Amino acid sequence: MDAAAPPVPSKRRAWLLAVRPPTLPAAVSPVLAGTGIAAVDGDFEVGRFFLAMIGAIFIQIVVNFANDLSDFRRGADTPDRLGPPRAVAEGWLSQREMTIGIALATAAALIVGIVLTLIVGWPILIIGAASLIAAVTYTGGPLPYGYRGLGDLICFVFFGFVAVMGAGYVQIEELTWELAAASVPVGCLVTAILVVNNLRDIHTDQASDKLTLAVLIGERNTRIEYAILTIGAFVGIAVFASVGLLPYYCYIAWLALPPGMWLVREIINGRSGAALNPMLKRTAQLHLLVGALIGLGGVLATL
Repeated sequence: MDAAAPPVPSKRRAWLLAVRPPTLPAAVSPVLAGTGIAAVDGDFEVGRFFLAMIGAIFIQIVVNFANDLSDFRRGADTPDRLGPPRAVAEGWLSQREMTIGIALATAAALIVGIVLTLIVGWPILIIGAASLIAAVTYTGGPLPYGYRGLGDLICFVFFGFVAVMGAGYVQIEELTWELAAASVPVGCLVTAILVVNNLRDIHTDQASDKLTLAVLIGERNTRIEYAILTIGAFVGIAVFASVGLLPYYCYIAWLALPPGMWLVREIINGRSGAALNPMLKRTAQLHLLVGALIGLGGVLATL
């Protein structure tokens, strides 16, 4: 007898699953890091902080919704998928409903961006608009970069460099080398999240002609990439703190080194398939922890 099919979630539950709450720390971490480092050079504006956080979260939701819809349309979400189920592929939400969801999340992000633009000036609107375009074109549009091996690079640029610099700019209305330095470890770890995801899906992506970097370079090199990114985040913190680009207090982020090294060991030792799902979640937690500790280091430097 076949096993009973899992129950179909309610619409509210389906939308919650489509939001993918475990991915939202990817949006939170750079805001915490950028705001904390900016505090070294200026006062902390709580209203601006929350606006930046809300805007970043809505951009992440746009990424998730657009990825859900675009992967379904391109045939990448097959029954062999090893990750969490996708709302459109499972039939929980229609393509029309997801398109409306993308439009609403985009509108919410734009509204926050416009408010911030009125407060701190037009550069933040450019940063937000570029981030939204990157969110939608990851797997959507005529030339989705996520299908051409560019996902890792764009992820580092927008969810590391742009996100941290943008959060800092919201506070002090300028871009500094200190913010750029903070973006490196944050960018490394957010990219490591994507690397685990693509390592898990390497065979199904290959079968559906989704040419992620993992597909292009193979499993072994993808595991090495993960190790380089994770170790590189901590090396970056040490280097930048030693030359004064990050406050000395940012060494506090090295408290996250033991779980980071445990993750590297597990990935290098060959976890694969669905066994990588816990590693994906823990890498996201590591990213959030390091971002928060970098931000805390910036705050401590002001005391």
